Amino acid sequence: MLCPECGKRPATIHYTKIVNGEKSEFHLCEVCAQEKGEHMPGFDNGFSFHQLLSGLLNFDSSSSGGHEGYETNLLRCPTCGLTYNQFSKVGRFGCGDCYHTFQDRLEPLLRRIHGHTSHNGKIPSRAKGELKLQRQLEQLREQLAQKVQAEEFEEAARLRDQIRELQDRLKK
Repeated sequence: MLCPECGKRPATIHYTKIVNGEKSEFHLCEVCAQEKGEHMPGFDNGFSFHQLLSGLLNFDSSSSGGHEGYETNLLRCPTCGLTYNQFSKVGRFGCGDCYHTFQDRLEPLLRRIHGHTSHNGKIPSRAKGELKLQRQLEQLREQLAQKVQAEEFEEAARLRDQIRELQDRLKK
């Protein structure tokens, strides 16, 4: 698709603008988008994802009064030395230990962004039932191998029957 403004370059920027309930879609090349002067993410006159995250982090620390802002400035990862203040400006952690160091600050932020603080996985809803059965089948097979090795044959027979039942359900 060519840019409708210049008709020369491919339209690589696609955005929707809603003003007073009216929706307008735009498809522009980078040059025309900058000339048009729209505020778009990724451009100098727009904002980046890191700025958005930084704003949320600053909102989190400034919304609670008292000495918490002072404590946040002193909060530092023991492994990489990154401070919470630096993290809020950069939007990235320095190492894996930062997650544990800043956990108390991250949980409210993640809850506000995602609605929860636990990862539920990336299983498509249409495949969720079958995948769950397959995982359960794998676990039962591992348990069966352990029971056979421990010579607990009655328990192994019960697990074998459960495996057959799950296999039949998967075939349907």
